Amino acid sequence: MTLALMMGPYWWMAIPPMLVALWAQYRLQSTYSELSQVGTDRGMTGAEAAREILDRNGLAGVPIHEVPGELTDHYDPTKRAVFLSEGTAYSTSVAAVGVAAHEVGHALQHKEAYSMLGLRMALVPVTGIASTASTILIFIGFLLGQMRGFYGLGNTLLILGIGFFSLVAFFQIITLPVEYDASSRAKAQLQRLGLVTPREHEGVDRVLSAAALTYVAAMFAAVSQLLQLMLTARSRDDER
Repeated sequence: MTLALMMGPYWWMAIPPMLVALWAQYRLQSTYSELSQVGTDRGMTGAEAAREILDRNGLAGVPIHEVPGELTDHYDPTKRAVFLSEGTAYSTSVAAVGVAAHEVGHALQHKEAYSMLGLRMALVPVTGIASTASTILIFIGFLLGQMRGFYGLGNTLLILGIGFFSLVAFFQIITLPVEYDASSRAKAQLQRLGLVTPREHEGVDRVLSAAALTYVAAMFAAVSQLLQLMLTARSRDDER
């Protein structure tokens, strides 16, 4: 799909999302690296902070598991479990506590039946299928559109592919409020339970804001690509 778009008349639309994604990733890595060196006064590890928030909110039954990698932390609503990377689980840094609290924020959303989280959960299996289907349909649609006698079929497949990809873009849009809400819950819990000082809270806010930018970048990329596909499809019709 990407190759076909890069060859189209609106190839330049792929550049801004790419630059935003690179900037967001750099911002996250630099902020996380900086605040990973700043310890908390209470000396709690990320796993301990997560456990404290869970227990104090009636979620003692939600387990915390370790996963390999860096910044691979996540909450799995199907297993109702928090997964923390080694760098988060065992570190006493401001960054680790902030990231761990963010993942617990998703558990709190799940407990309170936060509607946007429920919508995202429902879209996960559909989005996986839609992503694969859109790639195949769009590629074949572009290919057949260049062949004499197959333009109609190619155009139909291209439109179907764009329809599937719109679900992918919608998923990215839905993800934004879910992630921002989880961060808000995390910061509120850390303050309410006294797990961080006011100075440390500023650091937590910085690392979670940097992490949120990656979701903004993903949404921007998906929406831009959808618009690029739609404009490219329309230009093909105009050429006919």
